[in-house]
Amino acid sequence: MGALAQISIDLSKLDKSKIVEGKNGQKYYNLSISINDATDNYGNNVSVTEPQNKEQRDNKEQRTFYGNGKVFWTDGSIKKAEAKDAPTTVQSKEVDNDLPF
Repeated sequence: MGALAQISIDLSKLDKSKIVEGKNGQKYYNLSISINDATDNYGNNVSVTEPQNKEQRDNKEQRTFYGNGKVFWTDGSIKKAEAKDAPTTVQSKEVDNDLPF
């Protein structure tokens, strides 16, 4: 486990039209969670926002902010999540970088 964080979100801000139904019939709401290196004046370093598509990011639209929180435990490393079924790409180009591994 890389880290644990506690967050609070303002449920009144959730746009109910963005609730999606999964294959199992359960309902989901997609959120973006960012973990920052620096903390704010209240000791928070986690923020929860509405995900944006490429067009919204390109147009520099303001994010919808839902809440914040803080990381309260970490083992010092957070790894990027990778799908287990994702195909792997192997490159045959050799690079001599003098690394021992």
